[in-house]
Amino acid sequence: MKIDAVKWGGVLLIILALMACSAWATWAWQANAHVQQLAAKEAAHQTERTNLANANSAQILAEQGKRLALEQWLAASDQSHYRALTDEKTKQARLRDRLATADLRLSVRLDATGANGCDAVQAATSSCGVVYGSRRAQLDPAHAQRIVGIAGDGDQGLIALQACQAYAKEVSGTK
Repeated sequence: MKIDAVKWGGVLLIILALMACSAWATWAWQANAHVQQLAAKEAAHQTERTNLANANSAQILAEQGKRLALEQWLAASDQSHYRALTDEKTKQARLRDRLATADLRLSVRLDATGANGCDAVQAATSSCGVVYGSRRAQLDPAHAQRIVGIAGDGDQGLIALQACQAYAKEVSGTK
């Protein structure tokens, strides 16, 4: 009987060794599968992060392109506005110079009705002018220059208004 017990003890020992090897192989296989799952998740996460970074970079580049286009448009608009203002100021300066040198005289039309309320028609033009119709009076050069200055300020305001309207149309997208 002792031989049978030793024989069964050896069989049990082999069975226990096989069970231990089987448990270890199962544990190693599951660990390997778990590591592979984690690696796959990490790779998917890294791919997602890369895609998000690429999309973010593309959006930043698009916004930078829009900003550059807007800056270029604003620079061109400012240059155009500055040129218009400069041209208008040059015209006003020439007009003021012509008024100051008496090369040009401003005049106003006088009321053609007399004190009695009847319309008076001028029979002929004077020898110094070619204006038919109502009589005209020349303005003092200082007053004429003040009038030109006021008109110039109005012209500058209109130019600035046109620049603002062009900007508002461009920003709102309407043409």
